[in-house]
Amino acid sequence: PLWFRCRQRSDPLTSLLTANRLTLCTMAAITSSELAKHSRPGDMWMAIDGDVYDVSKFARIHPGGAKILEQLAGNDVTTEFYELHRHEVLTKYKRLKIGCLETVEGSTRSPDDGNDLSSIPFAQLPAFQGQISPYFKQSHTCFMEAVRGFVQRSLVPIAASQELSGDYPMKETQQELGQKGLMVSRMGPGPWFTQVAELGIEIPGGVAPAEFDYFHEMIAHQEVGRLGHPGFIDSCGAGFLISAPAIFHFCSNEVRHQIGGPLLRGDKWSSLAISEPFAGSDVASIKTTAELTPDGKHFIVNGVKKWITEGAYADYFVTAVRTGGAGAKGISLLLIERGEGMETKQIKTTYSTCAGTSLVILSDVKVPIGNLMGKKNDGFRLIMYNFNHERWMIVNSLLGQVRAAITDAFLWAKQRKVFGKALIDQPVIRNKLASSVAAMESVQSYNEALTYDMANSREGPVGTRLAGPIAMLKYQTTRTAWKVADDTVQILGGRGITRTGMGAKVEGLKNFAKYAAVYGGSEEIMADLAIKQALRDFPTRSRL
Repeated sequence: PLWFRCRQRSDPLTSLLTANRLTLCTMAAITSSELAKHSRPGDMWMAIDGDVYDVSKFARIHPGGAKILEQLAGNDVTTEFYELHRHEVLTKYKRLKIGCLETVEGSTRSPDDGNDLSSIPFAQLPAFQGQISPYFKQSHTCFMEAVRGFVQRSLVPIAASQELSGDYPMKETQQELGQKGLMVSRMGPGPWFTQVAELGIEIPGGVAPAEFDYFHEMIAHQEVGRLGHPGFIDSCGAGFLISAPAIFHFCSNEVRHQIGGPLLRGDKWSSLAISEPFAGSDVASIKTTAELTPDGKHFIVNGVKKWITEGAYADYFVTAVRTGGAGAKGISLLLIERGEGMETKQIKTTYSTCAGTSLVILSDVKVPIGNLMGKKNDGFRLIMYNFNHERWMIVNSLLGQVRAAITDAFLWAKQRKVFGKALIDQPVIRNKLASSVAAMESVQSYNEALTYDMANSREGPVGTRLAGPIAMLKYQTTRTAWKVADDTVQILGGRGITRTGMGAKVEGLKNFAKYAAVYGGSEEIMADLAIKQALRDFPTRSRL
């Protein structure tokens, strides 16, 4: 079982919180009677989870006003606090801590760590909560803990604010994602790993490039997905991760040598420009044109691309263009660098603008012939080759968000009191949780079996045999996400439709479930593809 701690180390998040708690408990021990003395405007103390906070000055800027603090000051307000706030708020305002509350016996209380995911039902992949798994090994545990630590330290502090503000990611964030191995890890096994040591890129958990597999990648996508802020999650590389692998697979050696390193380090960013106002899932109908110049040295590109994730701030665009006649056989792929003749405009979609979803307008853009990816008029095949991994990636990001929403629903149901008892004591709530968990874990099991197939098939995820099964997995995952969003919103109530606070991750899933059902291939196209592929080998003489 993989519940053991990697190399005798604790989960970084748990270690951080435990260390923080121990530090606090070396501060002054404050009795309940002493706490009660500080209950007047201008002199207000409160206890939460055994820690005492001086909120006297904070009251002036408290988002809910000073009165509610005045009413509760001088007391242990743990129950009231967790009905209004996420635990992260305590970390944000840790500067207000002044001591620890003594227990009746006079010893300093050390509250249980509510953030140890190993003890919250269904909060982690089953393999990390005691299940005997044939897929996950110790390196996966080490990798998971390292990725989770990075997410907690570097992404959690900025995720909620950027989701709300819509600000594009800072270059420093992109570079940190690159240098700490969060980009190369989410590209999956591939030729890019040969450059990791040379570029000084760290693989989380010290996993050797030769050992890295699709289960490591699965973990990376799901751990980032657990952030629960879908626009911010996609701003951390959704467009990059579906375009950079194509650059390494299909561009010339010269182009790969020139831009491969800067991409992997996060110095440069790429996106995938396929969809148009005229063609979404129907890729063969694209209208963007690329015509050769008389000297044969350049393509002149004209057209419009739409709904391009991270297009607003990408440096390079893997772009589908028409270089031949109608249909799939007239399509090529070009790598277009941002420059003269290209304009990108932000599109406001269901989720945050920080993901840079954009309209890309191409007006007489001059592209060197050397930026042709693969062969002329063979682009449709390359696009289909790229789709399998993209769809599997969407599945795992979405499953991370689903698990985060279910975790928050469990936490809320345990701490919320209604009609004199905990919400979890209501049978209808337990039924909703059971229904959502059963759906999620069923899809995760399907996901793990298919990932094993990917890891052991000669062609990996890009083989044509896996196109149908991966499409079916995406279809079932987005259907499941919609069902989980429905259940968890009902459990969180008004908080589940509020972008901030206790229900933010549930509200995020509510929006992203439909988003994921459309991009990368709509549910209807996915279901149809899976069945059509299955029918190819249908025995002609079979009868009922």
